[in-house]
Amino acid sequence: MTTSLVAVMVTYNRLSQLKVGLEALSRQDCEAIVVVDNCSTDGTREWLLEEARHQERLDVVLAPRNLGGAGGFELGFRHAMDRYRPDWLVCFDDDAYPQPGAFRAFLDSDLDGVDAAAAAVYFPNGDICEMNRPALNPFWHGRLFLKTVFGKGRQGFHLDNGDYRASGPVEIDSTSFVGFFIRGGMVERVGLPEGRLFIYGDDVLYALNVRRQGGRIAFLPWVRFTHDCATFSTHERTFEPLWKAYYTYRNGLRVYHAAAGWLFWLFLPFKVTRWLINARYYQDSRPYLRLTLAALRDAATRCYDRPHEAVMRMARGED
Repeated sequence: MTTSLVAVMVTYNRLSQLKVGLEALSRQDCEAIVVVDNCSTDGTREWLLEEARHQERLDVVLAPRNLGGAGGFELGFRHAMDRYRPDWLVCFDDDAYPQPGAFRAFLDSDLDGVDAAAAAVYFPNGDICEMNRPALNPFWHGRLFLKTVFGKGRQGFHLDNGDYRASGPVEIDSTSFVGFFIRGGMVERVGLPEGRLFIYGDDVLYALNVRRQGGRIAFLPWVRFTHDCATFSTHERTFEPLWKAYYTYRNGLRVYHAAAGWLFWLFLPFKVTRWLINARYYQDSRPYLRLTLAALRDAATRCYDRPHEAVMRMARGED
């Protein structure tokens, strides 16, 4: 029996990168390519609709407004599951794409007992993409927790470079939505990604939920993606654009709580203090501080419905 695979991509105003991704997808083994357009204003929507007339596998979903990556993946997962009922879904952003043969390498893997999988993600220059490096949850693994707390930091629980050369699958607890494969049956069990988060954290929360539901997630280093991305400005402690700080902090607290459980309350003061101290890296710290305090307030009240336009106004110093 042939295993069916459907790709889900979310796009917003990155037409040139989207074209690169769809060109790469045209040579991959999959049943359909679902592209969710988040109300792009750069001609993406019109180009996609025209392309869909000529590409049989291209299935364009038009979002009613900009739902962010999280909302786009929620919409895309729902559409793919309802229309295709695939054995597997794979998702990624519009600035990412599978390397030649990636889908075939995945489908030819031994997936017995695997409920979700993560690809190895690289920058275009061949370096490992740090933001897409899979991880174990240190709060579920005592040895890793100690390594993380006593000096290793992020390196204590993320996979190391040696894991990218492994000949077999590597067990993980969390990963990003770039090159994330999940069984259709597992989507039915855990539900859809949480679109209310807009961007950031939805992927880690989803993976942790898969693990809580008893699912097994494997890192498959021979399945490779490229991610042509940039999130931080040249200074690693600042955000560009600034509005991303709000979602990073608000959703980050949700992720930390989900991962740490009751220990979250012990680490919370240190996290918040560090974020507030980072205001010194901005020439005008007031917009940054307003965004940070709004993020803390909304996280505490589980408020995920602040309009994106309001967040951008705060970043511009208008609120």
